[in-house]
Amino acid sequence: MRAVLTVIGKDHVGILSKVANKCAECNANIIEVTQTVLQDLFCMIMMIDISSVNCELSELVYQMNQLGEKAGLSIHVMHEDVFNSMHRI
Repeated sequence: MRAVLTVIGKDHVGILSKVANKCAECNANIIEVTQTVLQDLFCMIMMIDISSVNCELSELVYQMNQLGEKAGLSIHVMHEDVFNSMHRI
């Protein structure tokens, strides 16, 4: 099972580190990462393996939302199946 994690916000030091640490705390394995900075806007997409997480997906979503609020970022986590269903033609 996989999920798509997105992060958008004003660029500052430690964003990737904070998100990666939260993934590690929840035992979510980071499979792939792409990130870019557009002027001062940080944008990142992660594919994470959630098959061995130590909490419910809803709890992971909540924890990432809390992290985002504290860091001034928009962080969203969506199950891969939901993501794929939303983007089917």
